[in-house]
Amino acid sequence: MRQNIVAGNWKMNLTYPAALALAGEITALLADAPAGALPCVVVCPPFPFLTGVGEKLPQGGPLHLGAQNCHQKESGAFTGEVSAQMLATVGCEYVILGHSERRQHFREDDELLGQKLKVALAAGLKPIFCVGESLDTREADDTFAFIAKQLKDGLFHLSNEEFAQVVIAYEPIWAIGTGKTATSAQAQEVHAFIREQVARAYTAEAAQNVSILYGGSANAQNARELFGQPDVDGGLIGGASLKAQDFVAIIRSF
Repeated sequence: MRQNIVAGNWKMNLTYPAALALAGEITALLADAPAGALPCVVVCPPFPFLTGVGEKLPQGGPLHLGAQNCHQKESGAFTGEVSAQMLATVGCEYVILGHSERRQHFREDDELLGQKLKVALAAGLKPIFCVGESLDTREADDTFAFIAKQLKDGLFHLSNEEFAQVVIAYEPIWAIGTGKTATSAQAQEVHAFIREQVARAYTAEAAQNVSILYGGSANAQNARELFGQPDVDGGLIGGASLKAQDFVAIIRSF
């Protein structure tokens, strides 16, 4: 069944004390919410903070722990890397894969991301798989062809059972960290296109069940309108997730 999700990507920010304080503040601000009133909330801190932040999140509630990346191998001589199995053993339930910053700065391609998806799923993690176009691609009117290729090459090799565990995030690269945001109509158009591609690759039921998040400078002011679109099931939130009041306002936008 399709689920509303708000995921906070803290990226490479904060110190350990600040991360613990932020997790505690988010938890306290949501403590009065009636059971079932909130969407699924995923908090994705940097690797060194995962255990401590996870301990701040109440068990059995709407708050879940996620990671920002994982390696494509289960284990081995890969100094400085973190495996999906490691993430699972410290309490992670989700992992972000294919974020535009990973694609751009670390040259991650769809073949590599396909391998990461497999190991993440094998470890019992739920991948948040990111797709999205640059400003040049959008201005060239190639958005749909570009995203269709990302989906086909990076994601659609999964089995029906594996795909059922995946969350998709549409992040227009031109709207990340720029203060620019896709209009609600632009977001809806691409989200509907992604759902259509899923229906073609899998089934209409799979398309209706997959959660598709918007990630691109979503904030407390525009979240309600974005989340009100029929094919937008939540957000992958960057900068606004570093401020407890703003992040909680976004969470309460449904």
